Amino acid sequence: MENTNNTKRRALGRGLEELFYNEPIDYNKVEEKIINETTKEEIEMIKLDELRSNPYQPRKTFDEEALKELASSIKEHGVFQPIIAKKSIKGYEIIAGERRVKAAKLAGLEEIPAIIRDFNDTEMMEIALLENLQRENLNAIEEAIAYKKLQETLILTQEELAKRLGKSRSHITNMLGLLTLPEQVKEEINKNNITMGHARVLSKLENTDQQVELAKKIVEEGLSVRQLEEMTTSKDQFARIHKIRKRTHETNEYQYLQDDLCEKLGTKVKITKNKIEISFVNGNDLNRLLEMMNIDARR
Repeated sequence: MENTNNTKRRALGRGLEELFYNEPIDYNKVEEKIINETTKEEIEMIKLDELRSNPYQPRKTFDEEALKELASSIKEHGVFQPIIAKKSIKGYEIIAGERRVKAAKLAGLEEIPAIIRDFNDTEMMEIALLENLQRENLNAIEEAIAYKKLQETLILTQEELAKRLGKSRSHITNMLGLLTLPEQVKEEINKNNITMGHARVLSKLENTDQQVELAKKIVEEGLSVRQLEEMTTSKDQFARIHKIRKRTHETNEYQYLQDDLCEKLGTKVKITKNKIEISFVNGNDLNRLLEMMNIDARR
């Protein structure tokens, strides 16, 4: 009994750093590792009215149709995977699984299976942001805000943040650059009137008036990313923000092309003999890349 209690205390006390020492944190693996460490006896049934949202949850709205579909599945099959929660002064705070909680309420349940873990406030913020970044279809501005919050909370450089999330440094840089766009432009991105590809091109321009005017053209005239790029090629007419590149010691003869493609596409690119490898992080990122290449994926 003593060994079991000691094991339980160690499991409850393990933070994200111990769970993911020296490797990118994958939200899906956070849940997987916690669930694998938890015995059936440790899973508790918690009343839904005792649960409240993670105070650091960046997403305030959820897809109603998706919630209804999940609620129907829960009605038929029950809650497939327990949520993860933290004991608070009054009731519990949801660490992971808020969609399941909302869907369970829609399904008419009164209780839900839960694993209780003792993460601190910083870890709760990181988990909430990771869940949204790696599971939800965030728009570009929501994604950029999540990166910024993680960077500030964990006091990381862009390079360190990229490694922690398993993304390219250029992707993080490009996303954070969107936060410098004028509010009118960010509003159009939030409305999905302007894509990430468009936004990336606009964020490279110095003149905010030009950014606003071009954003209007994108919305009103339906400009493609390629058309926008061609329209802003004149360096005399469109001044650009110049970033200092770090010198690389790699001996790859195609290194300069890799650097240019990484900057252009906002993702990892590797060129070896007769082969180009372009990385993408999820379906939305793939669609962004296809759009930049003027490839229609809706076939």
